[in-house]
Amino acid sequence: MPDVLAVALDSLHQDMGRLDRIATNLANVSTPGYKREVAGARPFADLLGEAGRADGAAAAGGPALAPLVMLDGRAATERSTGRALDLALTGEGFFEVATDDGPAYTRQGDFRVDARGRLVTAGGQPLVGKGGGEIRLASSTPVIDGTGTITEPQAPHAMALPAGQLKIVRFDSLTGMRHLGQGLLSAGVNGSVMADADVRLHQGALENSGVDSMQEMVALMQTMRHAESMQRLAQGYDELMGTAIHKLGDLS
Repeated sequence: MPDVLAVALDSLHQDMGRLDRIATNLANVSTPGYKREVAGARPFADLLGEAGRADGAAAAGGPALAPLVMLDGRAATERSTGRALDLALTGEGFFEVATDDGPAYTRQGDFRVDARGRLVTAGGQPLVGKGGGEIRLASSTPVIDGTGTITEPQAPHAMALPAGQLKIVRFDSLTGMRHLGQGLLSAGVNGSVMADADVRLHQGALENSGVDSMQEMVALMQTMRHAESMQRLAQGYDELMGTAIHKLGDLS
């Protein structure tokens, strides 16, 4: 396949990937703590260097180059709920969650206490304490301070002793973090447990989604226009080649 068509094809594949990200973002505009996905354009040199690979992938029926997908790590606004187990991180960091496939991370702080007394996510995965184990509560109305330390002054036979402390993890980079479903994210680069002085947590509140519907609609229009321009490029090149072949045939 000529390089021009290979580049146009790969650009169209990347536009399709961006449309997928926009659709996912819009579907989560009301999801607490959701981190917006951003599909970035690959450098033009990458497209030229991968022209042959694009040709082979197209023949196999698959995309040539996946778009660069990153998470927008900026903290969103928060809203008050008054619910004791609703927690909002207003700065850096993620709650660590234990799953069957290993640790995962979330900022979706609408937690609850399950039938076994564990503090869990809305999907039922247990949160991890700073000591590494699960956090078990005797009541659903604990007091949680700004560092994630949990006490239960209303629990039966409680002495207002700490029931545990949430493990809040910060990553040097969000590169590689992906949505896993149920509000969970895979790990980023170089994770470390945050010091108490750096944690900013509010009880009785939830972080809003990081998606701005107007911003996504603008991105949708830009992506559609770019896809249309790549389609016109491919059509124009095809017509040019057809004209050239027709003229060469007349000369022979």
